Amino acid sequence: MEQKIFHDFDFSDFWDDSEYSINEYVGEFPTDELIISVEKELDYKLPASYIELMKLHNGGTPKNCCFPTRESTSWAEDHCAITGIMGIGRKKASSLCGSLGSQFMIDEWGYPNTGIFICDCPSAGHDMIMLDYEKCGKYGEPEVVHVDQEWDYKKTLLAKDFETFIRGLVSEENLKNDKNEISDEDDLEEEWFSDDF
Repeated sequence: MEQKIFHDFDFSDFWDDSEYSINEYVGEFPTDELIISVEKELDYKLPASYIELMKLHNGGTPKNCCFPTRESTSWAEDHCAITGIMGIGRKKASSLCGSLGSQFMIDEWGYPNTGIFICDCPSAGHDMIMLDYEKCGKYGEPEVVHVDQEWDYKKTLLAKDFETFIRGLVSEENLKNDKNEISDEDDLEEEWFSDDF
């Protein structure tokens, strides 16, 4: 039996429905006809998990806006941050086919044409989050990557799929707390390396 998308995920406190978020991102619930027309315009099949989330809340700003990374990004040493998730539609500027949507980032900012840009970042266009179809093809399950315009469009893998990406979002406060949880052994090892070199 196939596992339901987001089967145990609680969305009751997921979104930050600020006035800014509602004005910039949140659109009407997408109809099946709209989804099909947006997929046709973008020339990619949207992941089922993304469609499922947009049917619950079509775009917006999550309360947890950071995603931990194992390598540096242009935003931070250990994570990237998002401003909002673009919804399915054309009416909102920050929607998939809006005036500041995926195609705009490819045409005007020179981002790679290998997928759909779904999240903008606090850098105001200098880095973006993309559903990357480079490995899976236009109808497969795309990976979620961070793309750094500042670093020659370097891609950093964030998650194997959109659902994993959503489940992995954390607050900035959580990142700070994780940094403080370094054991004495790690401290000693760090001292050993710095003394040695």
